[in-house]
Amino acid sequence: MGKLITFILAIAVTAGVAYYALSKAPRDSEPEGETSQAKRQLDNVRGAASRIESDADQRARELEQKMGGEQQ
Repeated sequence: MGKLITFILAIAVTAGVAYYALSKAPRDSEPEGETSQAKRQLDNVRGAASRIESDADQRARELEQKMGGEQQ
């Protein structure tokens, strides 16, 4: 009977400690001022997309100038 009560108390204490640890865990472990790797990667992708779009616009303008110049 003593072993059963000890076992039940041990489980209750373990569950209580686990609940406390999970409920009090920091939600955002990232310090302020630092960006996460995912955010940096997204910013890099946005920058690359912007450069690609600018290059495509420039090539389209150059092609338009060439085509317009030949027809006149």
